[in-house]
Amino acid sequence: MNKKHPSAWDPAIMLLNILVSVIGSIIGLELIARLGISTNTSIIGALFAIIIARIPLKIFQKYKDINTQNLVQTAMSGATFAASNGIFLSIGIPYLLGRHDLVIPMMVGASLAVIIDATILYKVFDTEMFPAKEAWAPGIAAAEAMLAVAEKGKNSVILMIGMVGGIVGKIFGIPTDILGVGWIGNMWALGAFGVGLLISEYTPKFFNIKLGDYYVPHGVMIGAGFVALIQMILILQKKSKKEKEAAAAEAATGKVEKKEFTRSLKSMKFSLAEGFGAYILVSIVMAIMCGFSADMSAGMFVWWIIFAALSAIISELIVGISAMHSGWFPAFATAFIFLILGMLFGFPPAQLAILVGFTSATGPAFADMAYDLKSGYIVRGNGEDVPFEMEGRRQQYIAKMVSAVIAILVVLFTYKAYFEKGMLAPVDAVYVATIDAGTNMAVAKNLIIWAIPGALLQAIGGSGRQLGVLFATGLLIASPMAGITVLVGLLIRYIVVKKYGDLGQSKLYILGAGFITGAALYSFFSSTLERNLINKNIYYRRNLLWNIRLA
Repeated sequence: MNKKHPSAWDPAIMLLNILVSVIGSIIGLELIARLGISTNTSIIGALFAIIIARIPLKIFQKYKDINTQNLVQTAMSGATFAASNGIFLSIGIPYLLGRHDLVIPMMVGASLAVIIDATILYKVFDTEMFPAKEAWAPGIAAAEAMLAVAEKGKNSVILMIGMVGGIVGKIFGIPTDILGVGWIGNMWALGAFGVGLLISEYTPKFFNIKLGDYYVPHGVMIGAGFVALIQMILILQKKSKKEKEAAAAEAATGKVEKKEFTRSLKSMKFSLAEGFGAYILVSIVMAIMCGFSADMSAGMFVWWIIFAALSAIISELIVGISAMHSGWFPAFATAFIFLILGMLFGFPPAQLAILVGFTSATGPAFADMAYDLKSGYIVRGNGEDVPFEMEGRRQQYIAKMVSAVIAILVVLFTYKAYFEKGMLAPVDAVYVATIDAGTNMAVAKNLIIWAIPGALLQAIGGSGRQLGVLFATGLLIASPMAGITVLVGLLIRYIVVKKYGDLGQSKLYILGAGFITGAALYSFFSSTLERNLINKNIYYRRNLLWNIRLA
């Protein structure tokens, strides 16, 4: 098969990608500044390209190619997450702390973190740790939406039914995106996720206990994350040995076996090492720009640089695992964990602000890049044509980098206008209030205690099921009815698959993708409408942010 993938450098494609990147950046900034949320705009980007393709002019005809549409959705979603979760949220932390002089250094660090984040994922996608065949549910949703338009067959009807169901469910307050995820992801991982969600939602209602006050979710995630890292290391060592043995056998017999993954564990280890080195360099740049060497001892200065880099890469791996299995990623909460650990190490407030901003910038781009590559993997034929698949990924990476640059520029030229109006990401106030409050040994004790069950659960489930990480993810997320919904979804899935087998599962994939798509579209447009109403209360919101800061 000698197919040629559309080039992201094609002038027409590049022009549209720049346009949707600007739009995606603005959408991301508006939503996170006014509502405190961000949304996956992949499907919006794909629909944008599909609509333009309907214009009866020759220049627009290339947008009919599903691979071109995939490049457009990649650019739009990349810009949305880069601008909102990656950069704007991060720079608001030192600003709210009162250190306006640290905003630009933070922007430099966060911008580079977003680029490194996406680059690492590009290099480790479809390895033993992050297989292309895993769920990556939002990626499936975007792909199925594009395929439904292209094929116009029975599956498109199923997808449309799912979209209607997703929208109707959202109208009545049911998290139908979670229902869709339940039909796509790993059942064991999602089961643990659902139980975590239930505990998170109902413990305060029935027992009047807020788990966050005792750092239960954070402790569980620390324990689970620590064991997950050990599992990763062991797998890397084990699989590397197998790869060497396979290579030796091939050399001896001359028989080349078909590879299960398109990237080797050797290349993955090298990419992660490269990523860590890049984070070290960025940490040094930020520390110098912020003048931290004058505020800290030499030993503490060096440790801050190392810890910042470790926090960045560990955070993105944890976020990646959560995103792969559940379609959700607890980036805010994961950054909060490293903030608490930094406080226990005794880092000063300014250093903590930069640390948590840097950590929160890693993870979202990692997850989003994976979703986009999963979309591409499906529309390109699920890896059947390896050269075509690898070229497609390369073009998606180019589109993602272009969107990141656009996002950086949009934030650079707009953030002052938002900040002067008191419009920051609400989670920034949580980070700053935590830094102001300080911590003590009681917090450390709680983290250690609850790290034990998290570690045990992760160890019992193994690297394939990720029970500990997904259970902790559920504990960290507050979403009404989400726990019940995901467990109901899993029950429906069990019944359907038991009765209809693989055919039933394939239809659930498409129906689930429809539910996710419908929920995403409803959330986006309802949030856009709600935004106009919230404009009337900006004054009160500004005062609230500063009251939290000063309390």
